[in-house]
Amino acid sequence: MAVDRRIAALTRDSLDELALPCRSCVRWELDAVARSRAEAEGSTAQAKQDWLSRTLLDWGSCGQVVRAEGAVVGYALYAPPAYLPGLAAYATAPVSPDAVALAALHIDDAARGHGLARLLVQAMTADLARRGVRAVEAVASQSGDDPCLVPAGLLLALGFTTVRPHPRHPRLRLDLRATAAWREDVVEAALERLLGRPLGALHRDTPQ
Repeated sequence: MAVDRRIAALTRDSLDELALPCRSCVRWELDAVARSRAEAEGSTAQAKQDWLSRTLLDWGSCGQVVRAEGAVVGYALYAPPAYLPGLAAYATAPVSPDAVALAALHIDDAARGHGLARLLVQAMTADLARRGVRAVEAVASQSGDDPCLVPAGLLLALGFTTVRPHPRHPRLRLDLRATAAWREDVVEAALERLLGRPLGALHRDTPQ
């Protein structure tokens, strides 16, 4: 039986539906000092909410969630590097001046193996391409053993290429001009069915 799958922009409400520890993780959203303070105060969940509110207001849509049978089972989080100070801790940062940073791409264990990561990346690239963004880059995990970093192998399978090698944390890039085939009519129609609205509404429906 087919599973009902839908993609939508990340909002403050859907943030609360993310699995732990993702909904309270501020690995990327805060610098090391602010993150340590929030962890000591037990305020990381509130800090994540505050970050999302500011980013939505200042920059616009910065994430996508995928639902299966109504429940959020995965998400992608992305923003310009200025909004993600935690990336500075890695040797292969910063991302290129023309790129937005993909900070997180997560699918719950029980929902893996059904192409949901590709759907999230397709929705992200459709959103960003319409906003004039040229590329997406990510600091990845070469070994795949860091839950806060996207595995390099997954990104390579999704069309990213390595732009700065590193034995542990390579930086990978997806040129949005190279994803034009994803935005052909057939693919757009499939995404529109998942989203429940025209793709052109992605950047107009930015949550406030």
